[in-house]
Amino acid sequence: MPRKLVDKISSKYKRLHNTVAGDGFVDIQFEKPPPKVPYRAILLATGLFVVGSVLIIVGSLLLTGYINAQYSDRTWPLLLLGSLMFIPGVYHVRIAYYAYKGYDGYSYEDIPEFD
Repeated sequence: MPRKLVDKISSKYKRLHNTVAGDGFVDIQFEKPPPKVPYRAILLATGLFVVGSVLIIVGSLLLTGYINAQYSDRTWPLLLLGSLMFIPGVYHVRIAYYAYKGYDGYSYEDIPEFD
């Protein structure tokens, strides 16, 4: 197998401009790129929030007796399942809202992505 010679490389070396301090670093290399917005994760969190809220409301109506008593055996499972869906949903929707508004300490990077 033939080896490539270093002399045949067609790219040319270009020196970067020095900063004012002359330390050899360019300020742009320390800037972070803007984070990607995790739309699927936010959509999933919103779905968990909405479905969890509906289940908690229906479970509360069953518990208080506003819905027929024949469905009373479904009260506690609805409340438990609604709570399990509501808590992570509202947590991630809150992070997404604060990141959208630009509050300090909140970023879209705090929301897990499902790639």
